[in-house]
Amino acid sequence: MSPRTGRRSGRVDTKELILAAARTSFASAGYDATSLRAIARAAGVDPALVVHYYGSKDRLFTAVMQLSVDFPTAVSSLLADGPAGLGERVVRFFLGLWEDPVARQPLLALVRSAVSNEQAAATLRSFVGDALLGPVAAALEAPDRRLRVTLVGSQLVGLAMLRYVVCVEPLVSTDVETVVAWLSPTLQRYLTAAEAWS
Repeated sequence: MSPRTGRRSGRVDTKELILAAARTSFASAGYDATSLRAIARAAGVDPALVVHYYGSKDRLFTAVMQLSVDFPTAVSSLLADGPAGLGERVVRFFLGLWEDPVARQPLLALVRSAVSNEQAAATLRSFVGDALLGPVAAALEAPDRRLRVTLVGSQLVGLAMLRYVVCVEPLVSTDVETVVAWLSPTLQRYLTAAEAWS
């Protein structure tokens, strides 16, 4: 059965259907293994409609990556109580994004795609480095601030890879509070411990 062509009738938003199909495809297969034809097939539309609405695979991927997160406000909240407990707050914020089913699909797409696609890698660097950890680094009163937050980023991306992408047990089935309890002291040490750099 061939997909329907043209606009859908009724209240169905074709653009949103395409975007939802793209989220699923990029999240499960990554950027390189996803085609516009496969996305169109999953959305039940003609491939020409995908191009009509999004122009190219790159632009569609960019649309998929949009997270409804106000990062400046979130980072301000993370920093509001000072350096004490910052590691725990960062872990909780990061896990909160991944545990949210709406945010998880674009994040899965981003991490899966970053290993083979430079645009996705740049987006991941921007997400972790600029949107989240860059402002944290700027607020730290410690030597080697950028290195510290890069180490935090390595822990967070590693956590995302093992818990949500590769799905390694027992990390996958471990409750969030246990993960927070184990990881927070490491992030706190990276962020604030002077003796780590003496």
